Amino acid sequence: MAFSVTTTSSLNFTTLTSFSHNKLSSYSHFLSFPTSPFSNLNLTFSSHNTLLPTPRAHAPPISTPPSSTSSFHGLCYVLGDNIDTDQIIPAEYLTLVPSKPDEYQKLGSFALIGLPASYSARFIDPGETKTKYSVIIAGANFGCGSSREHAPVALGASGTAAVVAESYARIFFRNSVATGEVYPIESEARLCEECRTGDVVTIELEEGKLINHSTGKEYRLKPIGDAGPVIEAGGIFAYARKTGMIPTR
Repeated sequence: MAFSVTTTSSLNFTTLTSFSHNKLSSYSHFLSFPTSPFSNLNLTFSSHNTLLPTPRAHAPPISTPPSSTSSFHGLCYVLGDNIDTDQIIPAEYLTLVPSKPDEYQKLGSFALIGLPASYSARFIDPGETKTKYSVIIAGANFGCGSSREHAPVALGASGTAAVVAESYARIFFRNSVATGEVYPIESEARLCEECRTGDVVTIELEEGKLINHSTGKEYRLKPIGDAGPVIEAGGIFAYARKTGMIPTR
């Protein structure tokens, strides 16, 4: 069974028809392959650690169109460098099966529960199953550590639409694209030192920018490239069905 994916041309599948048609239960087969389809991305890593900025008071509501697949708007949650997958979703919760709706919801309720106590603002408020933060802003090497597709799934299940980081661990980036749960976007500037938890932000994918309405500043984002349509479709298998590469259900 072979397939190839590049970031410079359309996706090319040789054989995928023997996989399960349930995205959430089948993408682990894709993730198990050792060669990343996005291995030509130039991702940098840093061992520098930063402290979480003090949350700002929420900015007043602003008039803006609702979020779409090319535009995301809402509160941001700011993280530092080297946020690993065990902080995103601890190993004890990996027994939850994302293809089961109730367990998918539970998985989302535990997103970022492994963060250290220095992060005083909770990502998900006590008693809630969804986060109020639709965008995560992080430093370098986001999603490092062990390989687990539950990490982007947990963030997506929590209600987060996108992560904007200085750089990513390659496996987390690939898992995000394969599952279609969150958009992993790279920033040109170190936004984790420019933004604070609770700032109101808008991401414009097509224009490649992030607007911080709380500070009035705009920042350039790196293009997400051919990964964008795959995530928009709902993941690698949904994209293959949408484009006719494998039969629809």
